[in-house]
Amino acid sequence: SAAPAGPPWLAAGLCRALLRPGGPREAAAAGRRGVRALRRSPVRVLPPLKERGAAGEKQPSPKKPPPPPPPAVERSSAGPGLWYEKAAPGDRRLGKVVTITKSKKFRDHHGKVLLEGPRLIKDALEAGAVPHTLFFSTMGHLKELPEAKLKQASLVKVKFEDIKSWSDLVTPQGLVGIFSKPDHSKMSYPAAQLISSLPLLLICDNIRDPGNLGTILRSAAGAGCEKVLLTKGCVDPWEPKVLRAGMGAHFRLPIIANLDWESLPSNLPAGIQVCVADNKDPRGADGAGSAPDSLKAPVKSKPKAAPEHEDEEGEEGVCIPELPAQYYYESWTQTPAAVVIGGETHGLSPDALRLAASTGGKRLVIPVVPGVDSLNSAIAAAIVLFEGKRQLLQRHKQEEERQKFPVAG
Repeated sequence: SAAPAGPPWLAAGLCRALLRPGGPREAAAAGRRGVRALRRSPVRVLPPLKERGAAGEKQPSPKKPPPPPPPAVERSSAGPGLWYEKAAPGDRRLGKVVTITKSKKFRDHHGKVLLEGPRLIKDALEAGAVPHTLFFSTMGHLKELPEAKLKQASLVKVKFEDIKSWSDLVTPQGLVGIFSKPDHSKMSYPAAQLISSLPLLLICDNIRDPGNLGTILRSAAGAGCEKVLLTKGCVDPWEPKVLRAGMGAHFRLPIIANLDWESLPSNLPAGIQVCVADNKDPRGADGAGSAPDSLKAPVKSKPKAAPEHEDEEGEEGVCIPELPAQYYYESWTQTPAAVVIGGETHGLSPDALRLAASTGGKRLVIPVVPGVDSLNSAIAAAIVLFEGKRQLLQRHKQEEERQKFPVAG
């Protein structure tokens, strides 16, 4: 009979079964096993990857290699118990510097301020300000700072080009620090400043120019003011331009910011007299006449933002109280005194005048040549504050002389 069709291995198996004893029966069984083997799913032979891709079959996605381990932080010693690290490219802390510089909202929300330069940072550290991170470009910058204070901060060495890109100074100083926003009640002000402190306060009313405010704070520190109060509407005292113009004044005397006029009296000592700086001559343009009508009686004045027509309550404006006026060099420091300096754009607010009137205050007039509109607010503050200092020191000297040589009754 003809050999059964099928693969060669099946024919070879049948021939072996026929040659053995009892072969036909065993051959039949072997044939049945071969048929069952044929019914099973044959082993699938996969073509090469290139052919499978051409046939449109899905290829298994290759496994992604594991991410490289983060680079080890390079730490070096900057002295006994003092370590610093080098900033790696893309260090996120570097981006915070620019954010703190430009965003008052970020400063307020996170309670952080940015200080730049060895002198300002040294003043801050000595006054007790808490540092978080100090970025420096050379080791020489660290040697200018108190070493014990540096142990509280993370020290990061960066390239000078990075500091130059953050700073808006023409010649950056290579040292930048992120500090917690200082709390005036927890600061340790210099002993020399406390000894020279006088019963003289400064109130800033809508000072919006950063350079002016910084210069005013510097004058207040130089004159020995007890503290400075900033009303709402003033520029943020921790803005970098204010800090630079202040030249360390922020860490020499208390500065209390963002006060409304209702809460401001609670920050004043009892019995204080509040005066306002002005440039309206109380004796007229020729210096010999009587006080202008505007200083003799209450005046109706419309606020800048008021509509032209009457408001819903029927008032045409706000009432500015009457204040006696005198030249700034005449005596006005019989009691502890505060001076209000108004901004150049809007001048003194009605709230400032009402506060002065409630304390028996005066208008302190700085006479200027007729035709000159007004003085710069920072210049006006310096003139009045240093005159107040002169009067207070002279009064103190007179009291000491009276105690040494009492007049016989």
